[in-house]
Amino acid sequence: MDTILVVNAGSSSVKFQVFAVEGEGRLRRQLKGQMDGIGSRPRLRASGSSGEPAADRAYPIETVADVPAAMSVAGAWLRDELNIKPVAVGHRVVHGGPDHARPVLIDPAVVTRLERYAPLAPLHQPHNLAPIKSLLTNFPGLPQVACFDTAFHRDHHPLADHYAVPHALYDEGIRRYGFHGLSYEYVSKRLPQVAPEIAGGRIIVAHLGSGASMCAIKAGKSVESTMGFTALDGLAMGTRPGQIDPGVVLYMIALKGMSVSQVQDFLYRDCGLKGLSGVSNDMRELEASADPRAAFAIDYFVYRIGLNVGMLAAAMEGLDGFVFTAGIGENSASIRGRVAERLAWLGAALDPVENAKHATRISRSGSRIPVYVVPTDEELMIAQHTLTLLMNQQSPNPNRERVS
Repeated sequence: MDTILVVNAGSSSVKFQVFAVEGEGRLRRQLKGQMDGIGSRPRLRASGSSGEPAADRAYPIETVADVPAAMSVAGAWLRDELNIKPVAVGHRVVHGGPDHARPVLIDPAVVTRLERYAPLAPLHQPHNLAPIKSLLTNFPGLPQVACFDTAFHRDHHPLADHYAVPHALYDEGIRRYGFHGLSYEYVSKRLPQVAPEIAGGRIIVAHLGSGASMCAIKAGKSVESTMGFTALDGLAMGTRPGQIDPGVVLYMIALKGMSVSQVQDFLYRDCGLKGLSGVSNDMRELEASADPRAAFAIDYFVYRIGLNVGMLAAAMEGLDGFVFTAGIGENSASIRGRVAERLAWLGAALDPVENAKHATRISRSGSRIPVYVVPTDEELMIAQHTLTLLMNQQSPNPNRERVS
């Protein structure tokens, strides 16, 4: 049976899933796992389609020192022990820049272009590209597909994409991209099944996790996002500040004497919920903490969500539905309840019983704005894009170079 491997690589972990390709282009999840603790305490964990354990193994540090090594170990396990030899590999790539509005088949020229955007997504892009380069070297004939978190937002109106800077900078690529697009794309495709009464309307989807953003979706298309040029903008996140006056950055460089790299590291790693609370970047730990700074960090998170709801509703000139997704959005009934309170002025009325049960619809029957919880599935979205490119035998991007 043909299979597709999906890879989502980070700095210290590589998550992967295997999908079986069935009749008429259908996909069935066969396996999911990850290699975490890369460079410190490497461990391979995996489970089958029903959640049954498939692997739980520790490795010496020296054998899994980086992402390519992790890919090699996990790949050998898949090939040699499970006899899984994928027909293609799909990758999450956070930043596609101005060149890529669709998933694309990967070749060395594509990798070179994508490396240019590493400074715009330093927590993600270098690690997304590491397994791609490793597979290009070791399995040059294996088709690989890059699926971009920015692609879903690339049809924005120019008014939503521009900053108020000279047009020459926009032409260089300084523009508002938006991120978490694979998540938003999945949710928008899922809504006709779970919430048909709002699927074609004006929806705000809140992707709330360690990385957090919101997206205004009208008739299934992204029209505005809280994130911009980089994944620093918008909502407060686990370790990122969200919206911040550029003057703060100038202040840190000019008056505090910080270097550009120090400021970058500070903004990506020491701000957000972690910086506000001084306790943790993990919402679960903050909710369990008695520290007043933890409570303040949660208050701030909810407050900024409420502010941005107003902005996104204005972009669509109204609101027909609200959807929670991602780790916090799917699992924290408390955060959902507090956010829903800030939607009351728009006509949202939460059903606390349904919310506590983590139901799909968590608003009351008479709520003017229906509120839903829709678990995201970025990996399935990547697998579907990869399969589509294989079946079409060409990339949707007309400017791509063919894989040699």
